Amino acid sequence: MPAISLRDVGVLSPHPLFQNLTLVIGDADRIGLIAGNGGGKTTLLKCLTGLIEPSTGDIVRSRGMRVGYVEQDVPANLLNLSLAEAIRRALPAAERDSEAWRVDVVLDEFGATSDLHDRPLHALSGGWQRLALIARTWVTEPDALLLDEATNHLDLAKIQMLEGWLATCRVPMVIASHDRRFLDACTTRTLFLRPSVSRLYSHPYTRARELLAADDAAQEAKLAKETREVDRLRRNANELKNVGINSGSDLLLKKSKQLRERAAALEQTFASAHTERSGDIRLANRGTHAKLLLALQGVDVRAPDGRKLFHIGKLDVFQQDRIAVLGRNGVGKSQLVRRLRQAMTGDDVPGVRASPSIVLGYVDQLMSHLPNEMTPHDFISGTFRPGDQRSVSLLAGAGFNVDMQRHAIASLSPGQKARLGLLALRLAEPNFYLMDEPTNHVDIAGQERLEAEILAHEATCVIVSHDRAFVRAIATRFLLIDGGKIAEIDAPEPFYRTLTAA
Repeated sequence: MPAISLRDVGVLSPHPLFQNLTLVIGDADRIGLIAGNGGGKTTLLKCLTGLIEPSTGDIVRSRGMRVGYVEQDVPANLLNLSLAEAIRRALPAAERDSEAWRVDVVLDEFGATSDLHDRPLHALSGGWQRLALIARTWVTEPDALLLDEATNHLDLAKIQMLEGWLATCRVPMVIASHDRRFLDACTTRTLFLRPSVSRLYSHPYTRARELLAADDAAQEAKLAKETREVDRLRRNANELKNVGINSGSDLLLKKSKQLRERAAALEQTFASAHTERSGDIRLANRGTHAKLLLALQGVDVRAPDGRKLFHIGKLDVFQQDRIAVLGRNGVGKSQLVRRLRQAMTGDDVPGVRASPSIVLGYVDQLMSHLPNEMTPHDFISGTFRPGDQRSVSLLAGAGFNVDMQRHAIASLSPGQKARLGLLALRLAEPNFYLMDEPTNHVDIAGQERLEAEILAHEATCVIVSHDRAFVRAIATRFLLIDGGKIAEIDAPEPFYRTLTAA
């Protein structure tokens, strides 16, 4: 039975990403790996494969074990290869001709049509590039599978296809992902990776997250109790010291010293409560007296080439509505968002009437509204004018150290751009949120924080999202685009089931 054993494993970079990690990844294990952006998920996966060595501890793999690692990005040297050839190149050179049939088998498992086989990777969608990386790993017949952000760039249909495919794979897995529903569907254990004490639970994400919250609350309560005890010991020590000095009692001075030593020893055992490193996501809502914020009647939504995608007969958006727009890729969800944005920023859009009181907050999955040539500091200070020191403080709260604040936005990672875009959203103090895939590249702690903020502020919003957990957590209304029509439905689950059936 293949296994990977970790004993007291840790990585410093230069501060601990994780430490004292001890566990066995056995034959039936499917472990979800959870941490904030920059929290060490990719580093741990590379340690498990042997690509890098941990700073401390040992990792032992079963003799002859082949570990398959699916990285996040397509290597540049593969982009000009065809889909089939990129997968074939993953085979040992001596087997590429005799074992080429395995490439067709894997592509069939992923539902790749024959016309995709010869298409170069650079011409494929981000979703198919992602599946190509998984196929490249699987064609080598690994004994264990490590997936780094497996659902990046996948639409809902492909995510659910991947869930079904992984259910047929009989190898141990470690899956790093920000998609909570995907983790619930594909994992049996959950490892929360932390700089001090990581926690492992024998449950998929949702149940494990509940247990983690309970353990964290117990840890905070224990820390508070121990802090009170340290304070009490020190007060008593000071009282005994004063009495001992005034009375000349060596015994009281000795007891005072013993109490201080007990306090110091107890303080050394303190384990501070863990705080996720993903930056503080907060929103604002300036409110409005208008009840009806958007009114659409007789609106045709068209593709950029002029093709009619669907027709809206009548749609009203009221204050505190949180509308999720559902549909397969290509049906026009993002085009609808663009039309609404035009109407709310002053353009004349036939059939769309926006309340003059609307203050729009907009984000898309590419954070395309961010000026790539500017630095985060210049963008925040110049756009919202909070002052230099306040800009530094706001950016620090969003997870940007002082050095990072002075680099061009173009150089930021997707996760960093997402945090900057959400900070800008907050500072705009909108009363209407228009969001196209807002949780892309946002870690789970950030997603949960964003959900809590939207609910706390009773925000009015229209969202497009492949994140099923996010949609279910915040939406109060659901619009489905299908067959050239848009209709309101009671819940998203029937639509999700049609994707599985397809």
